[in-house]
Amino acid sequence: MFLDRVKIFVKAGAGGDGAATFRQEAHVPRGGPAGGDGGRGGSIHVRVDAGQTTLR
Repeated sequence: MFLDRVKIFVKAGAGGDGAATFRQEAHVPRGGPAGGDGGRGGSIHVRVDAGQTTLR
């Protein structure tokens, strides 16, 4: 049996900064924040093929 080893460095997305918005209600002055926190970022998927004979 042959064994190859490789180090792969990956980084998913940061998800963004969210939105800086404020609620607008009729009887509430300065209604408070309504923006979001941004997303969770991206995912990383790895697919392998047992039929390959090299890591190139």
